[in-house]
Amino acid sequence: MRKINSFIVLLIILCSCSGDNNIEILTAQKNNIPTLPRFKILSHLMRLKKGIAISGSHGKTTTTSLISKILSELGLCSRREADEYIKQGQVLLDGKVVNELGTKAYRSQKVELNKKGKLKQSKKLTILLNKPVGYISHLDDDKEFKPASDLINQDNYFSNELNDRNPLFNREGLAPAGRLDIDSTGLLILTQDGTMAKKIIGENVVVEKEYLVKVQGNLTDENLRLLNHGLILDGYKLKPAKVSWQNENQLKFILIEGRNRQIRKMCAMVNLKVISLKRVRIGGINLGNLPLGQWRFLRK
Repeated sequence: MRKINSFIVLLIILCSCSGDNNIEILTAQKNNIPTLPRFKILSHLMRLKKGIAISGSHGKTTTTSLISKILSELGLCSRREADEYIKQGQVLLDGKVVNELGTKAYRSQKVELNKKGKLKQSKKLTILLNKPVGYISHLDDDKEFKPASDLINQDNYFSNELNDRNPLFNREGLAPAGRLDIDSTGLLILTQDGTMAKKIIGENVVVEKEYLVKVQGNLTDENLRLLNHGLILDGYKLKPAKVSWQNENQLKFILIEGRNRQIRKMCAMVNLKVISLKRVRIGGINLGNLPLGQWRFLRK
């Protein structure tokens, strides 16, 4: 037992990801504090009583998981939305109301929203906007720039025979699902639905994004090959892209990642100047004939 920085340390438990250069491990060794792998600690504990232990990197969550996580995985709502529904008593576990955050459930149990929760989730809307130059995709606390959400009003609503619903709605919770530079135009998705946002910008989600880019300069075949696969940006090896000529001064980019000003930086690396950049597709959602500066509801 040693006292380090006002804490009494009896033992250091090592997990599988602990490296040899870990500062806590090195400090423990320097102070003669014993270290033991986690599996050995578990084996000692299991000698004390009968039971079943689940360890390893896979398998633990197949037994119990947070209800909010289960709702998210079922595609019913996001984890943040699930927590709100739990607070409001709108989540059912095997038919019984759950109103305590952090509640867990077995995977074999039935987790669902009640009628009120389902109705509330179904009313959450997703907006498609053809963003003009000069607007930022997110809110600006300093109010230095104009947020694209300012354009979501009755005057800018694009109405036609396929999109004739009432443009008045409660904008609470409406947030961009992804970003688009202030000097770029095209498709920006704003949504109240956490499930929709997760499909577009969720962790480990791979979604194609398509851009039309007007450029100035001479592009060799070798540099076109580099644009498709081979560039290193800010020390990071870019994922393969699909880049092709649309006409004599316009390229089409299809990316599966969205690093800061990625296309502009890629073009600069092959001596091209970007004149204009327009996003026309995110996954299966197309900009279509939506006029610049106007918006419509995403049809479900």
